[in-house]
Amino acid sequence: MKTICLYFQVHQPMRFRRYRFFDIGHDSYYYDDYLNESIMRKVADKCYLPTNKLLLKLIKEYGVQFKVSFSITGIALDQFRLYTPEVLDSFRELADTGCVDFLAETYSHSLVSLKDRREFEMQVDLHREKIEEYFGIQPTIFRNTELIYSNDIGAMVADMGFSGILTEGAKHILGWKSPNYLYFNVINPKLKVLLKNYKLSDDIAFRFSNSSWDEYPLTAEKYVAWLHALDSKEETINLFLDYETFGEHQSAETGIFSFLEKLPKQVFAKTRMTFSTPADLVKNLQPVAPVHVPYPISWADEERDLTAWLGNDMQEDAFNTLYSLIDKINKCTDKKILTDWKYLQASDHFYYMSTKMLSDGDVHSYFNPFDSPYDAYINYMNILSDFIIRLNASVPESDTEQEIATLAAIIYEKNLQLEKYEAEIKRLKESGKKKSTALASDVVKVKSGTRKTADKVAAIPKTTSKSKATAASAKTVKRSTGKKSTAKSITTKARSKK
Repeated sequence: MKTICLYFQVHQPMRFRRYRFFDIGHDSYYYDDYLNESIMRKVADKCYLPTNKLLLKLIKEYGVQFKVSFSITGIALDQFRLYTPEVLDSFRELADTGCVDFLAETYSHSLVSLKDRREFEMQVDLHREKIEEYFGIQPTIFRNTELIYSNDIGAMVADMGFSGILTEGAKHILGWKSPNYLYFNVINPKLKVLLKNYKLSDDIAFRFSNSSWDEYPLTAEKYVAWLHALDSKEETINLFLDYETFGEHQSAETGIFSFLEKLPKQVFAKTRMTFSTPADLVKNLQPVAPVHVPYPISWADEERDLTAWLGNDMQEDAFNTLYSLIDKINKCTDKKILTDWKYLQASDHFYYMSTKMLSDGDVHSYFNPFDSPYDAYINYMNILSDFIIRLNASVPESDTEQEIATLAAIIYEKNLQLEKYEAEIKRLKESGKKKSTALASDVVKVKSGTRKTADKVAAIPKTTSKSKATAASAKTVKRSTGKKSTAKSITTKARSKK
C-alpha cells in the first residue's frame, strides 16, 4: 500500500536595506523593516493563515489518517514572532493535533553545509532548539536548505543523530530508478534518504494555473488518478512543496485551496493510500538500495544543482568572502554581530545574484527586491564590508597578533623613556653642564632593551592576517630604534599575512 508524504517548506529571508541609504562604517542597521513586515503580512494573509486553517479542518475531519510535515526556517520563525505572531500560534495549534511533524534544517536557510562542518552543526542545533521551544517536538528527520544533498552531507547529518533526510529525486542521479522508494546514504546506511517526486510535486507548485499546460485544469480527481496509476510495487510518493504555493504562488482564484481540500477525500475514496510523515516512512519502510550522490544536488532549476546560488563569479566571491570570516566569528561574543551573521548567511542573498535566464528567470525574480544581479551583489558586498569592520573591531586579536601588540606597547614605553632621557641630556648640554654617567648609562640600557624587543617582534612566526597592531608595531620599532632593517623585516612579515 502506497503512502503519500506531503511536506512543505516555509521560509522568508530577512531583506536588507539598499546600501545607498546607509553609511558604511557608521550605520550598521541592515534590515528593511517596512519591506520585511509588508511581505510577511501579505504572505500570512494570503497563504499561512488560510492554509493552516484549512489543514486544521482536514485533520479534524480525517484524524490521524491525514498527516503533513513542515520545515520552517529559523529566520521565518523570527519574523513570525516580530510581525505576525498569530501565524506562529496557528502552527502551534497544528502541532498540538499530533498529526503534524516538524523537520530540522539550518537555522539561517544557509549554504553552510558546503563550507564548514562546525558552523553547520551549530546552526542545526540552534534550529532544533527553536523547534522544540515553539512546538514541543524534537525533529528526527533533516531537510537541508533547498534539499541540497551529497554523500558527504548525508554522512554529516547521520553523525548528528538524524534517522532520515529529504532530497531531490534528480533524474541524473536516479537514472532508471524510481523516486517512489526509500533509499539510504552510501557512507552511513543508517541514514535513510527520501526522494522528492519532482514531476508530481511541480504539477502542483508550478503548472497548476498554467492554462497552456495540456493537463490544465488540474483537479483533485485527475491528480489522484495519476497517483493510483503508479506501479503498485512502489511504496511512497513524496510531494515536497514551497508552502507559499497555496495562496501566494498559486492565488486563491486558481482554485488551489479547493484542490487541497478535496485531495484527501479523493485519496481515501478512490485508493487504499494513506498519508504519512517522513518520520513514519523512515520507521516503517525498509530501504531498497543506496543512492549515490558524489556531488551536491538540490531541487532548484532545471539542472537540480548549486548553480542557482553559486553559478557565477559574483556569487562565488560573496560566498567565499562571507565564510572567510568563520575563524573570527568563532571568537565573537557580540550578540548583535552574531544575529547579523545568521541573517547574512541566508541562501536567498546569493540567489538574488543569479544571472540564469530562460525557464528559470521568473522563479529567480519572484520576491527579488533588486533590479539586477549586479545590484544585489553590490548591495550585499557593501553590507558585508560594514559587517567586517564591526567584526574586526569586536574580536580579540589572535595570540600572535596580541603578542605583537604587547611588544609594541613595550617599545612605545621605552621610546617615551628614551625621549625623556635624551631631553634631559639636551637640557644639561645647553646649560653647559656635563651629562651624568648614570644618565648616559640609562640611555644605553633603554636603547639596548628597545632593540631586543624589536628583535622579538621580528622573530614572531607569520600568521594569516595583517592586523592594526602589526602595522603599528612596525612604525613604532622603526621610530624607536632607527634600524631600517628591523622595520623592514616586520613590515615584510605583515605583508606576508595578507
